[in-house]
Amino acid sequence: MEETKALIQQRRDKLHEIREFGVEPYPHKYEPTHTTSVVHRDFAETQETPDETQRIRLAGRIMTKRDHGKSSFAHLQDSEGRIQIYVRRDKVGAEPYLIYRRFDVGDIIGVEGVVFRTRTGELTVLVDAVQLLSKSLRPLPEKWHGLQDKQTRYRQRYADLIMNPEVKNVFIKRTQIVQAIRDMLNAQNFIEVETPVLQPIYGGASARPFTTYHHTLAQSLYLRIANELYLKRLIVGGFDRVYEFSRDFRNEGMDRDHNPEFTMLELYQAYADYRQIMALTETLIANTVARIHGTTKIPYQEHEIDFTPPWRRLTMIESIREHSENLDPGALSADALYSEAVNAGVALAGDESKGEIIAELFDAFVEPKLIQPTFITDYPIEVSPFAKKKPDNPAFVERFEFFISGMEVGNAFSELNDPVDQRQRFIEQANRLENGDEEAFMLDEDYLRALEYGMPPTGGLGIGIDRLTMLLTNQYSIRDVILFPQMRPES
Repeated sequence: MEETKALIQQRRDKLHEIREFGVEPYPHKYEPTHTTSVVHRDFAETQETPDETQRIRLAGRIMTKRDHGKSSFAHLQDSEGRIQIYVRRDKVGAEPYLIYRRFDVGDIIGVEGVVFRTRTGELTVLVDAVQLLSKSLRPLPEKWHGLQDKQTRYRQRYADLIMNPEVKNVFIKRTQIVQAIRDMLNAQNFIEVETPVLQPIYGGASARPFTTYHHTLAQSLYLRIANELYLKRLIVGGFDRVYEFSRDFRNEGMDRDHNPEFTMLELYQAYADYRQIMALTETLIANTVARIHGTTKIPYQEHEIDFTPPWRRLTMIESIREHSENLDPGALSADALYSEAVNAGVALAGDESKGEIIAELFDAFVEPKLIQPTFITDYPIEVSPFAKKKPDNPAFVERFEFFISGMEVGNAFSELNDPVDQRQRFIEQANRLENGDEEAFMLDEDYLRALEYGMPPTGGLGIGIDRLTMLLTNQYSIRDVILFPQMRPES
């Protein structure tokens, strides 16, 4: 700590000296003509003798600096890469070189000159004009010792991005993933929309909300936990295909695949059911993987994941049978199933319905084992308040989730459009909320009114963009794909 304070003071002293030369250390603008990647591309054939007619201007951050009396080598890093620069006193002038000697690693500068290749073969800019654009008062972390701690990297993402170019590549790829999905949906006549983040009634998922207060309206509002009910209002209103990349907020714990603020893609298609949405899902994801990687088979942690359709399909009951030594939830009463679950080590409160016990058994026995892309279908009605009942078995609904590498990545329904049935399920949720279930939700009279106008048969889908990005960039934690993840306060 004391060493850092001393280094910061040294830089402040240099800043003062630079100002005494009459130099503004934080000018308003600079206009580069090239980026480092363009220089490497356009001057790839350059030899030791520079072409004096092809001048360039670059801007970037000094990442290394080696001063040798009357000359200096440095590496300049911009948003696209690095390049070496060579600054000589006889080229830039005595006073500018004296000022340049007060520049530090971390300073942002602009340089002008010509490109040549050194005797060691490194492409280099021979500088004849240099300008300070931003004096760095804090030394950069040391690459291998100063910025390896994950907590520090998440808290100081700006330093992480400077020191670890591979981190920047993850977020560039994240943008490409979103754009690929957007392009494919637009090509299928989906309309991108925006729905409220502040909501008077939260719903669309089972989660505890963040609560705030609007003083003008004198009422509590909630950060949305999902945008489902607003998007389905648009289906009622006559949009046949809609989607939104939404920021959602759930007042819940943080772990490898949970962050209180996260990004979801939700889409709704009129006149479709969950089978059509299943086909759309595997095509959408597989095409996105192929567009980003050029193949549908990619590594993730210790596995190779094959996204090639068709993906495996299992009902929830079938999956439990397969992964729990032939335990058959469908053949047991609620009491017998409860005993089997407790004996198998599943933590239960004792008041769960049969459907809820089935869902808990799935979480315990099946989910961690679903490595390759797999659709799990036909969920118990108790855990699916917005999905249509199966016509041949009303204890279950037309719902699927898809799992990859032991993570749930997406969720879909044949959407419930019967306002009478939906009201009853809202009432059940409201009763649970009143009895202390913080993840139950309120009765939404306006949404019911919308359904009473009539919503066509509809299929809906939600995909966790953060988790999908984890898979497509081979990152273990959700914090590695969110630029500024939520963190506990610094001690």
